[in-house]
Amino acid sequence: MAEIIPTAEPFFFPGGKIGCLLIHGFAGTPKEMRWMGEDLCQRGYAVLAPRLPGHATRPADMVRTRVTDWLAAVEDGWHLLSDSVDQIFLVGLSMGGVLSLLMSTRLPVAGTIVMSTPYRLENDPRLKFTNPLSVFMPYLSKPPRSDDPGTGYFDQSLWDYHVSYPVNPLRSIAELQLLLAQMQAALPLIKTPVLLVHSKNDTYVPQDSMPLLYERLGSADKTMLWIEGSGHVVTEEPPRWQVYQAAHEFIQRISTAKHPTGSDGASPSPEAERDGK
Repeated sequence: MAEIIPTAEPFFFPGGKIGCLLIHGFAGTPKEMRWMGEDLCQRGYAVLAPRLPGHATRPADMVRTRVTDWLAAVEDGWHLLSDSVDQIFLVGLSMGGVLSLLMSTRLPVAGTIVMSTPYRLENDPRLKFTNPLSVFMPYLSKPPRSDDPGTGYFDQSLWDYHVSYPVNPLRSIAELQLLLAQMQAALPLIKTPVLLVHSKNDTYVPQDSMPLLYERLGSADKTMLWIEGSGHVVTEEPPRWQVYQAAHEFIQRISTAKHPTGSDGASPSPEAERDGK
């Protein structure tokens, strides 16, 4: 039986009548959404962060999962959260953002927040042969944690805090390509408000991703936010408070317009106050 990596468990924080469904990234875990979830809870929102199938256990489990499994997990999370709230916002990091955008065309959501989200993968001729290559080379190694962060972290202590698989299952990269194609086709169909967040220092996702997503979104209410001083996982890096605050302001603006009796969420979290934000 698969065992969840300690500290990488899914989580639920009860709150008001506005809910946030937090979706983590490819080969990541709910832990990368934990601090953001705590902040949103402090502001009065109900928060649910499910664990995507095949994640937060061992890489071999991820190899056996497919796009349909990941999408079903988001749908399950929406149904679980909808029992206790009036509105739901999808909040996704990296592949979690891809899932959030696609599912915003299939679920009744108030709005969508996507962070560090790719429009496509980097150009690599090997991507065409991902499935057959996975038979002989099941995993691609990630850079050692001791390397210059680059695609990792500006703050080494936060780099050490992060939990994810040390390798990327090659078969799962093929699934990610399928998911990206589905998202690209769905972008013009998205009519709900969308907030896009991306770091100028993220070298893991192509830098043109956010502008491409923005350009192709069908929503009339869409906003781009560039941040600096952060790698790919903007929910854990030093500028995270800027991300949390932008998410809160977006949720408040949309929820107030649609549901004036929703959570006021006026007070910043104690953690933000300690950081002088």
